[in-house]
Amino acid sequence: MWSKRESVDYALQRRRTLATLLGPVRSLATAQACDADPLLVRAALHHGELSPTRCPVGDCGRLVHLNYVFGDQLGQYSGRIKSSHELDDMENDFGEFKVYVVEVCPECGWNHLIKSYVLGDGKKRRPPRRQPTVEDIYG
Repeated sequence: MWSKRESVDYALQRRRTLATLLGPVRSLATAQACDADPLLVRAALHHGELSPTRCPVGDCGRLVHLNYVFGDQLGQYSGRIKSSHELDDMENDFGEFKVYVVEVCPECGWNHLIKSYVLGDGKKRRPPRRQPTVEDIYG
């Protein structure tokens, strides 16, 4: 990703959450930390990319990363999940959009925002024309 900029890493917030969950002074319950929305878990199962790290909360399994994209130039495609390969193609087609990477454990429900960054070639573009969706056609 040649145009990656304005990168923010949320590792300190993640460490703090894990310290309050697993540390000697447990001020956070597991149910509060592992509260992934069912739609987020479903998205992780079907659209996520497998992470090399294991779930930090329990002996659940591997984490999954989801890349959410947002931006005015994306039009109706803003707020969707994209794979890393799709992001490589998108950075040449759009001027600027923001990517949020969320890690999710589909088994226990752990989820945390791990990083965000901006992609795009920097050229201002109009959003693509709105394409009719299934909801538009069938109500």
